[in-house]
Amino acid sequence: MPFHGSLVREREREQKKKKMEGEVVKSEMVLPVHMAFKRIQTYDKYPKGQSRSRHWKHLKQILQAENFHNHPPDLPNYVNIESPPSINPCRKICDITGFEAPYLDPRTKLRYANTDVFKLIRSLPNEYVQRYLALRNAAVVLK
Repeated sequence: MPFHGSLVREREREQKKKKMEGEVVKSEMVLPVHMAFKRIQTYDKYPKGQSRSRHWKHLKQILQAENFHNHPPDLPNYVNIESPPSINPCRKICDITGFEAPYLDPRTKLRYANTDVFKLIRSLPNEYVQRYLALRNAAVVLK
């Protein structure tokens, strides 16, 4: 008989469970499953295996993925895109050091950042000055 009693208890549990499941289903119909004011947990927002950050493609990857030779040449794409000239003035960079250069040597027309560089510029031969100016596309024949 103890076996029969355990079967009865099991049936009663299953009936209670079904009754509770029915109540839960009814309550889900009335109440939303997710409350808008509650914070979403990160494990709910990003399931396992999904990355959390956006991965940007490099230009080389985009070019390889697209078949630009099949597109008409007048259609804008990543290869032939052009931007208008910048509104901001270009930065003046020291020809020797690469730092921002607030000064310009009137004799050599080289830009410089400080007095140490100015002394170096004045000691440079004319040939080197012309090479620095040619790098900046400002080559001028000095007198």
